[in-house]
Amino acid sequence: MHVVQSRNANKMYPEALRSLRTYGRTAQSRNGPVTKFPGPCTFLFRNPTERVVFWQKRDANPFFHLLEALWMLAGRNDVAYPASIVSTMTNFSDDGETYNGAYGYRWRRHFGYDQIARVIENLRLNPECRRQVISMWDGHHDLGLASKDIPCNLQALFSVNEDGELDMTVTNRSNDLVWGALGANVVHFSILQEFIARALGRAVGQYWQVSNNMHLYTEKHTELLTALEPMEANPLTGFETPDPYSSGTVQPFPLMTVDYRTWLQDLEMWQREGVVLGLRDPFFRTVAHPMAMAHKAWKENKGQRRYDVALEILERVQATDWRLAGREWIRRREMKFQEKN
Repeated sequence: MHVVQSRNANKMYPEALRSLRTYGRTAQSRNGPVTKFPGPCTFLFRNPTERVVFWQKRDANPFFHLLEALWMLAGRNDVAYPASIVSTMTNFSDDGETYNGAYGYRWRRHFGYDQIARVIENLRLNPECRRQVISMWDGHHDLGLASKDIPCNLQALFSVNEDGELDMTVTNRSNDLVWGALGANVVHFSILQEFIARALGRAVGQYWQVSNNMHLYTEKHTELLTALEPMEANPLTGFETPDPYSSGTVQPFPLMTVDYRTWLQDLEMWQREGVVLGLRDPFFRTVAHPMAMAHKAWKENKGQRRYDVALEILERVQATDWRLAGREWIRRREMKFQEKN
């Protein structure tokens, strides 16, 4: 079992790539050649709420990662919402309308009850319980199914640690390091962990992700191995991986400050109607909505205006980490536009 641990997702990136470069083995997959850890791999995030990755070469889409995570918490499986943000999301649906393995739908609806609510209520009654598991894998349904969307993440396990914090372990059958593990998944599952922790009135503990097959697509992402090499921590020189969280440039914004049922009502209302009277948690007005509107402005406007309007809206985002990541993502595209013109 190979273990890589770091303060957060941003610092994990160069460390995980360094480990993969050192210990990785070449193999084949249905999507082409990969470099993979020779056995199961565990990533440990000590500060899971520091979930945003800022590396320029990675060019992670913060708008999509945040909004998809909220779509998941709403328990949805429709293609329309994520495809309105990233059109290629239609490629992962079998029928063009729904996803077979949508995590949020499986968390809250697929098995006939809301697993998240049940875990919250069980841990309220018995904080020492070690039986709190949210399943995404349905063997009766998924095993042998010919689908474009079979869950990669299988289970999320929750327990209250000795310091009263909520820890989470996620098991995974096969995970791409770039797009999956340290792209979308670290955002989706750390938000799930924070949601349950805040519903319980507890601090967020640590997050372990255990993957049976952790890999990188060699032809697509090899340049990342060298691009991030100078950013790796070096114990011999005392050099530390640059990180906006560690420097105090950014910090996480609370996901939820109201009862979790009220928050879910706000989420449904906001996704249906936008910012309206009646929203009770400030997260939607000050983080989720301006992030969504900034991305919409970037998509719908033309020329220089698409960048100017998006950047102006981003200044309303109260979460400094999402604001910085959104600003840098827009500006990278603005620079390409200006060079072209």
